[in-house]
Amino acid sequence: MATSTASKKRLNVSNLITVISVAILVGVELFGVALASGWAIAGLFELGMTIGYALMAIFSLFAAYGLFHFVKAAAEHEPIWT
Repeated sequence: MATSTASKKRLNVSNLITVISVAILVGVELFGVALASGWAIAGLFELGMTIGYALMAIFSLFAAYGLFHFVKAAAEHEPIWT
């Protein structure tokens, strides 16, 4: 009877906590910049609240895109599964 020698991957909790912590830090900074930029541009050019909220939403999408790729790269450099 053949037994499969499947290698079990173990969770590296230290690297997981590091990636989560950095993701929170960078995420707060990115979304803070996105919201502040939308508010500032709308206020500077007197575009109104609706356009201001639209700019905040657009910039937040860019922030989410950047955060996704940052976390993806961070997980490659700090392997979560060993």
